[in-house]
Amino acid sequence: MRTDDFWQLIDRARADGGGEPHAVAARAVALLAERDPEDIVGYARHQARVLSASHRVDLWGAAYLINGGVSDEGFHHFRGWLMTQGREVFARAVADPDSLAALPQVRAASLSGEEFSAAQMLAVPWDAYRRATAAEMPADPAPVPVPDLNDFWDFDDEEEAKRRLPKLAALFVEPPAE
Repeated sequence: MRTDDFWQLIDRARADGGGEPHAVAARAVALLAERDPEDIVGYARHQARVLSASHRVDLWGAAYLINGGVSDEGFHHFRGWLMTQGREVFARAVADPDSLAALPQVRAASLSGEEFSAAQMLAVPWDAYRRATAAEMPADPAPVPVPDLNDFWDFDDEEEAKRRLPKLAALFVEPPAE
């Protein structure tokens, strides 16, 4: 599956699912299950590449600020939600995690405390494969490596958050008490 095909399927699922992450995931499963099993496996491989490319410390820091804390599993689920936002938002967030501060739903979350997570989006290829074949998807013989993150910073360090992610910190880091 080509990159354009991967994101076009997600865009179609977004349009059909009304943008709500769980509905986008359900629609993506339905759309993908209509394809050949080889395409579903190709989608899974591409999803693994997308997730690997987004496995970045500053994006994790952004997820941490936005969701009020996030574990490694929570970061994975956050990236599932980020996939439901479409290619442009995803690519921009990977290149510049602070760009997430411009999203209306993120700005609203700074007031509401809403958290962003879509584990269902990460299960799309496996659910689609089961639906299409009544079998489990075979293991990838050459899994995509996940980058090692050795340059962690203390996500609770407000000054570091303000330095690295100034727009998100302005929304999510409380001003100092006077």
